[in-house]
Amino acid sequence: MVSEKEVEKIAQLARLSLTEAEKQAFAQQLSSVLSHFKQLAEVPTDGVEPLVTPTDMVEEWRVDQVQTWGDPETAVREAPEKVGNLFKVPPVVGG
Repeated sequence: MVSEKEVEKIAQLARLSLTEAEKQAFAQQLSSVLSHFKQLAEVPTDGVEPLVTPTDMVEEWRVDQVQTWGDPETAVREAPEKVGNLFKVPPVVGG
């Protein structure tokens, strides 16, 4: 069983603040989830090949075609947006 102390440690790592009732609830829920994984671990899988995808996939290979730009300024000059000598791109995280 997952203890409330372990839940506190997980919450601290995740930067979460939990009430005592939440700690108790999460301890029970995590224990339940882990017991399901224990059940799955008991399933005999000897001789079963790993499955990458549930459907057949056909690999489609293409030949890479190298294009030379000559100099970096050419690439920056043709960019849709730039800041100085750099590409301007939308933010990945945040706003």
